[in-house]
Amino acid sequence: MNDATGGESEILRQIDALVTEERDLREQNEHRLTPQERSRMRELEASLDQCWDLLRRRRALREYGQDPDAAHPRLADEARRFRK
Repeated sequence: MNDATGGESEILRQIDALVTEERDLREQNEHRLTPQERSRMRELEASLDQCWDLLRRRRALREYGQDPDAAHPRLADEARRFRK
């Protein structure tokens, strides 16, 4: 496995872990989240935005013959702007 694919595998594992935590938090509390849990949900959403953004940018770089390792995570607010 080359580094580019390995990097994406790690990002996908992180996405999976974040989605699992988000789902577990929602299911555990049946949508009645405490302020701390709501804060954690916002953190999870921001982290997911960053991961998906990084994964898309890595794939775009590879598609155009560039080094996917040149992509670095953006700040959460910046990643969120590029979500759509």
